[in-house]
Amino acid sequence: MPAKVVDASVMAAWCFREPRAHEALEIIKSCELFAPFLLALELTSIARKKVIAYPDKTTVLSEALRLAITLPIQWCEVDHLAVLHLALEKNITTYDACYLYVSRDLGIPLVTFDEHLAKSAM
Repeated sequence: MPAKVVDASVMAAWCFREPRAHEALEIIKSCELFAPFLLALELTSIARKKVIAYPDKTTVLSEALRLAITLPIQWCEVDHLAVLHLALEKNITTYDACYLYVSRDLGIPLVTFDEHLAKSAM
């Protein structure tokens, strides 16, 4: 089973049924998924924004979040100093650098819908 580091753009598309949900599912299915702990926080933040925008969908969005964070994702620690230097080197946010750090640390591909992050991962 191939291993991939997955970021919030892909996971949010899948779990919140965004326009690229089908594409996200194709990316993550039949894979061993890895992510920094940050992913759960980012998905929670996305869920909060969606609940504020669509309060009548609170239950559905909460369940989508619960499902996403209970997937068999291998949660990874990051070296925060290394993340800082990676963010500065690649001119990306420290959040994005966390995903890139895990990808590099494990030697496995990073999957993202963020074009800037994808270019930084090359």
